[in-house]
Parts: sequence; C-alpha cells; structure tokens
Amino acid sequence: MHAADLAQQLDPLVLSQWQFGLTTVYHFLFVPITLGMVWLVAGFQTAWVRTGNVEWLRLTHFFGKLFLINFAIGVATGIVQEFQFGLNWSDYSRFVGDVFGAPLAFEGLIAFSFEATFIGLWIFGWDKLSPKVHLLTIYMVALGTMASAYFILAANAFMQNPVGFVVNEARQRAELTDIGAVLTNPVLLASFPHTMFASIMVAGAVMVGVSAWHLKRAQHIDGMRRSLRVGLLAVLGGGMLTFITGDMVSLAMVAAQPMKMAAAEALYATSSGYDASFSLFSLGTPDGQHEIFSVRVPYLLALLSTHDPLGTVEGINDLQAEYSALYGPGDYTPIIWVTYWSFRWMMGLGFLSFGIALVGLWLTRKGRIDLPRWAWTIAIWSLPLPLLGMTVGWIFTEMGRQPWLVFSQMRTEDGVSPGVTGVDVLMSLIAFTAIYGILGVIDFRLMQKAAQKGPAEAPELDDAGKPAKPVTVY
Repeated sequence: MHAADLAQQLDPLVLSQWQFGLTTVYHFLFVPITLGMVWLVAGFQTAWVRTGNVEWLRLTHFFGKLFLINFAIGVATGIVQEFQFGLNWSDYSRFVGDVFGAPLAFEGLIAFSFEATFIGLWIFGWDKLSPKVHLLTIYMVALGTMASAYFILAANAFMQNPVGFVVNEARQRAELTDIGAVLTNPVLLASFPHTMFASIMVAGAVMVGVSAWHLKRAQHIDGMRRSLRVGLLAVLGGGMLTFITGDMVSLAMVAAQPMKMAAAEALYATSSGYDASFSLFSLGTPDGQHEIFSVRVPYLLALLSTHDPLGTVEGINDLQAEYSALYGPGDYTPIIWVTYWSFRWMMGLGFLSFGIALVGLWLTRKGRIDLPRWAWTIAIWSLPLPLLGMTVGWIFTEMGRQPWLVFSQMRTEDGVSPGVTGVDVLMSLIAFTAIYGILGVIDFRLMQKAAQKGPAEAPELDDAGKPAKPVTVY
C-alpha cells in the first residue's frame, strides 16, 4: 500500500488519542511513586536526625536511591507530553493555551525549578551541610513535588470543569480572566488531596514489596523490619485518606460532569433511592444498554453521588437529551465498558491493597517476622496493586470526560492538528512505543538491581554528625 493510500485509511484523531494515552499512562507510572516516596524518605531522614540511629540513615540512602531513579525517568518521559500539545493537538492548544498554559508555566518556572534545585542540594550536600540543614532540603523537594502536582492537576481540572475564562468569539479561543478561579477549581481541590494520599499508598506498597523480598531471604533484617512497618502504615493511612477524599472527588464529579458518574454505573435511566443502586458486578448486552445479570447494593450510588440515600442520580438517556439540546446533535456518551470497569478496578485494587496492609500489620505485630513464605510472597506481589489502581483511575477520569477535550467547550475531534496525517502519527506512535519500551526495561532493571542490592553499610560520621567521606546515593 502506498503512503497516500495508507494516510486515507489511518485516522489521525484515533492514532493521536492512542499516542497521548500511551505516553500519558507510561509517564503516570512514575508520578505517584515520586510524590509518595519523597515523603517516606524524608520521614526516614527525620528519624535519623532525631535519634542518631544509623539504621534510619541506611534506609534513607536505600529508598532515596529508588526515589532518584524513578524521578529521573519520570522527568524524561514527562517532557514528551508538552510537545504533543503543539504537534498532535495544535487546535486544542490554540483554543485553550491562554488558560491551560498558565498553570503549566507555574509548574515549570516555579515548582520544578524549586524542586530541581533542592534535589541537587540533597544529593550532593550530605557531607557539606549540617544534618538539620540537609534534612530541610529533602522537605523542600517534597514541597516542590507537591506544587508540581498541584499546578498540573489545575490544568487538568480546567479540562474537567472549565472556570476563570471567557471565549473570545472573534479569535475563537478561551482567554484567562481569573487565575484564582483556575487555581481553586472545585475539581482541583478534591482531586489534589486524593492524588497525594493515593501516592503515599503507592510508595508504601513499593516499600512493603521491597522489604518483604529481603525479609523472605532473611537479609538486612533490622532495617527491613522497620521499613516494612512504615510501608504497611503508609498503605493503611494513605488508603483511609484516599477513600475519604475519593468521596470528595465523587461529589465534585457529579456537580461538574454528571455523565461521568452515570457512565461509571452504566445507568441509562434517571434513578432515585433504592433504584439508584451500585452494581458490584454486571453483565449486559453487547451495546451495554440492557442488563442481563448484576450484583447490586441498593441506595449506594445515590449515597456516593449526593450523600443522600434517597437522592436522585441522572441517567445517560436524560443527560444525552440535555446535552444534545445544549451543544447540538452528537453522541455525548463515553465508552461505557471502559468507564464501568475502570471505576471498579480502581476501587477494587485500592480495597485489596488496604486489606493486605491491614492483615500485614496484624501478622507483624510486636516486630514478628517469622511468617510463612506464602505471606511474604503475597506482600511482594502486592507491590504494584495501588499503582495499577491509580492508573485505571486516571484512565477513568480521562475516558469518562469523552467526547470532550474541554468539557462543554471543545470536543476531542475538534482539537487534533489539521495538518497531521495518520502516517505521521503512526510513525511517531511506533517510535514512542519503542523508546518507552526500552526506557521501561532500563528503569525496571535499575530499580530491581538497586532494590535487590539492599541498604549499604552506614557511612562513618564525624563529630558534627555529617558523613566523614562523600556519600553517593545516586
């Protein structure tokens, strides 16, 4: 087939969606580990400074190295995201750039610069700064990562719930009128703490998995016993706060995008009270519009959506008719099976991780580590569960907004670059898939090698409490 014929067969919109989805999900795998692990590392270093126990220092160096590897690959993969706005989604960038660009500029010029500066001081300042001043640098890194997350989520929240702008009809673009509204978007105020606490859960699971791997082999017992308990507490505490803030996200989602909640339940008819039930499992017809079998909890969907068990939840059919009247003819329903199952996988993986951590804390009470091998195996394999839960949650968030790029303002099909052909996108998609595959193997091997090596011997300290020799944590 010639290139011209191939270009006609390939849809640049679909390929651009696949490419952005691939690169975004891949990049997102590193984000929660970074956001959560930096706080746990800061906690270890704080324990060392307060107690002088070098075992905490060893754990700081060990998990700090895992944090740095993950951070470096995450930065490299994140750069690609912004290029795609100009290359594959130029019409979107042209329409929303005045608003969307502001929080992204804050992220790059303020948050990331702040974060990068202090991460350099933390890496190279072990033998040059006093222990307390050096401890301050890792907390500054943690605050920088939080600020980066906040600004990026602010940009995404605008896509979910556009605020603080007007549309200039003459220029056919959105123009920023209130940056304060963008930075206090109700969707942002709900999603930011939800993301942060879920990231603590992810980092805790990584810590549990790594610690269990060593304890199963009776290696580095004193340090790994400590990190195991910290990791389990992080999963448990982060999990409880994730569930609480998830309720905030549900309320914000219903207020901003009721279609997303209806799609999450495959609820076609508006329902109230008992009928507004939540299905734990459901089988339907191929078109997804008729139920064959389901296991349901009465009132639960109404409670999640409105905080009232007798509340009313709008259905897909009514919302479709409403949107057609407001925005013109078209299909305003997301892909039901994607939203339905991603919503359940998100919650299911979260509850499973929480349950494993709860059992793990009970099994390891009073410092016990004489557990059967199957218990350690479960702990090791629980490592990716919260990360997978966050990933499918992100897929739900983005896919549930479809067919909108910016809800109520721009449809996805209107945002793709007009001059890009299917062949162009296909070639870049293949290239990114290959490059990211290579980076994935490199990152996995680096993380695996560092994790399996275990903590190094504690460095010799001088009278001021600083390492007597240069320390390498990278």
